[in-house]
Amino acid sequence: MTASDINYERLYAYRFRDVDQRSREAVWSEIAHYLYARMGEPKVVLDPAAGRGEFISAVPAPERWGVDLVSQSDLTKAGVTMIIADIMEADLPAAHFDGVFVSNFLEHLPDQNAVAALLGKLRHAMRPGGRIAIMGPNFKYCARDYFDCADHTVILSHVGLAEHLHAAGFDTEAIHPRFLPYSFRGILPPSPALTKAYLHTPAAWRFLGKQFLAIARKPPADQAAGARRVTQG
Repeated sequence: MTASDINYERLYAYRFRDVDQRSREAVWSEIAHYLYARMGEPKVVLDPAAGRGEFISAVPAPERWGVDLVSQSDLTKAGVTMIIADIMEADLPAAHFDGVFVSNFLEHLPDQNAVAALLGKLRHAMRPGGRIAIMGPNFKYCARDYFDCADHTVILSHVGLAEHLHAAGFDTEAIHPRFLPYSFRGILPPSPALTKAYLHTPAAWRFLGKQFLAIARKPPADQAAGARRVTQG
């Protein structure tokens, strides 16, 4: 980190100073299980912006990897293979992951080209047929609060995200313009029971949801193309 860089450890400690971490983890456990099912129960899952690890430590995949620029918690105790690095510099195995979850990260990247570069890198690390789930604030529905976060730089809506996924070579399976509320500081207390009920009541998303959810797939055809290259070689 240079003198001009944001000190993310201090930033996130300040941002979540009034959030009860145990309640947050309990809520994220419900979200992780829900998304795991939506992704087809992948065996090898990557969280390229793991943060405090609420998702990757709760998702019930046999193999779990996390990447983050700074260490915010010891996820190795939960059996997570953790890489402390910029995701674009992280050494990820090619065609290894059949599930990738990106949460509240794209809006932190420097520009739209960086979003494209990240999706390209993640696609390269995914197995053919693997799924990526992306969640983040939808500028269309939270423009007033979007830049209250000091590290938000890129404006994205569900429409722009769909274009990015297609351009990166993914087949989009589902786009939900409204999914989760904008933050944990909403009108309702962080409750696992309420969260579970909310996740299974899509009608409620239209009223409270300000984050998008996209689920896309790396085409299985890549596998066949790879097999042909091996045979011809």
